[in-house]
Amino acid sequence: MSQDFYSQDYKIGVLGGGQLGRMLFQASLDLDIHLYFIDPSPEAPCSRVSSHFMVGDLQDFDQVYQFGKDKKIVTIEIEHVNVEALKKLESEGVKVFPQPDLIALIQDKGLQKQFYAENGIPTAPFKFLKNKEDLLEQYDGKSWVQKLRKGGYDGQGVTVLRSEKDLKNAFDASSILEEMVDFETEISVIVAQNEQGEIKSFPVVDMEFSEEANLVEFLFSPAEIDSSIQKRAEEIATSVIKKLGLVGILAVEMFVTKSGDILVNEVAPRPHNSGHQTIEGNKISQYEQHLRAILNLPLGDTSIIKPSVMVNLLGEKGHQGKVFYEGLDETLKMPGVNVHIYGKEETKPYRKMGHITVLANKLEEAKKIARSSKELLKVKTK
Repeated sequence: MSQDFYSQDYKIGVLGGGQLGRMLFQASLDLDIHLYFIDPSPEAPCSRVSSHFMVGDLQDFDQVYQFGKDKKIVTIEIEHVNVEALKKLESEGVKVFPQPDLIALIQDKGLQKQFYAENGIPTAPFKFLKNKEDLLEQYDGKSWVQKLRKGGYDGQGVTVLRSEKDLKNAFDASSILEEMVDFETEISVIVAQNEQGEIKSFPVVDMEFSEEANLVEFLFSPAEIDSSIQKRAEEIATSVIKKLGLVGILAVEMFVTKSGDILVNEVAPRPHNSGHQTIEGNKISQYEQHLRAILNLPLGDTSIIKPSVMVNLLGEKGHQGKVFYEGLDETLKMPGVNVHIYGKEETKPYRKMGHITVLANKLEEAKKIARSSKELLKVKTK
């Protein structure tokens, strides 16, 4: 295990300086872990909290390589990074977690699905597509979901094809065609593994999506699902991280079908939106757990302190420009409410600007307060 991680000479590089990096930075303070950030935006959230922040292109080989050369460990808060630079750093003795080969696999939704199929991990049936012409030849009139193999993020790069009239919205690029799942609910399990092979998962959460924004609107912890499904979901998440051999934290998003089956949808090899509530709601946050995992420290207790609901604060439609948080004072007066503002100066429709976590003795109580807070706190411009 790393016994000198608190030394100023022990530098950990983070590719990405957005809100996930900002919350990772907050978790690093208690253990005196020294994080260094690189992000393409000079106004990224981490630029306002870390003195070790630089502007750089995460896709550029030389910039990523030069950034990582003097680091003990390099990790990510976004997976759209230059993998070849990370492979070179790894070959020169820098520890890179999650490992570069695994980032490359997860960057490509086709390789991701192929991995599930080859390793007996339950997932929806799928086909590979070269381009739109290939889609038109294979389309059979049923409901499918088309996903770009590379570059998708926060609901982008996904289109639903319910009938022939939707084909006009199809992507003309390398993609996968995934059978539409008739699901009851969407759930997520955050799981972590350190170099010693210790694995711990957080309790299952379930999610409520905004159809208009195609993003998570509410997250509920613990998930309101049968205990047998909870157990099976945690077993699947553990199996995925074990078979990948990934060191760090992994978000495993899954569908629960109406017949009670569990299908893996996608994974993210970094802290994730479906784990924000762990900051207040669990005995350890996903952010500290990620740091413990990449430092090969003992993993922390993931158990729930209190039922919680997380609400994403998204930019309001029709508002673009300097941000104003309407109703903030009133929201902060509400019981059990924890507001997280990410430090983004500019808002635009559906941009993730912050989140609220509500804790209560009963989940129903937390839900009621969370829905009220969402109606009260609006992300607008003046």
